[in-house]
Amino acid sequence: MEKIAIASDHAGRELKDDLVGFMKGDGKEIQDLGAYDDTSVDYPDFAAHLAKMVSTGEVDRGVLVCGTGVGMSIAANKFRNVRAALVGDVFTARMAKEHNNANVLVIGGRVTGKGLAREIINAWHNAEFEGGRHQKRLDKITAIEDDWSK
Repeated sequence: MEKIAIASDHAGRELKDDLVGFMKGDGKEIQDLGAYDDTSVDYPDFAAHLAKMVSTGEVDRGVLVCGTGVGMSIAANKFRNVRAALVGDVFTARMAKEHNNANVLVIGGRVTGKGLAREIINAWHNAEFEGGRHQKRLDKITAIEDDWSK
């Protein structure tokens, strides 16, 4: 069974909670990393926790939710082997997986409704990485990561 972690800050908590229930109902193993209430928190802490789990292989994929998704995606993409995609529509969610093999999906809780967010999750989860010419491009991204780590 695929392991998926999900996390949010206070601004994305309501949507995150809805998505946890939705994804559990779909038979996925979900690890909810918080936030668990609306107390103001710092999104980089939650993004880093989840991204580290994806980076090290502790979970297969992750979902992050903050107000717009911008901050979470910036923070998550600092981690090696993390390809976090900020998505606001179904087509982009599918392409994020098929072309970019995105292993972290980021959604803006203040700009994306629950119904659309559920459709985005389904599109991303059901899509498969196409490989081929897209793998060559991901290899170039990995080379950039390797170059910066020296």
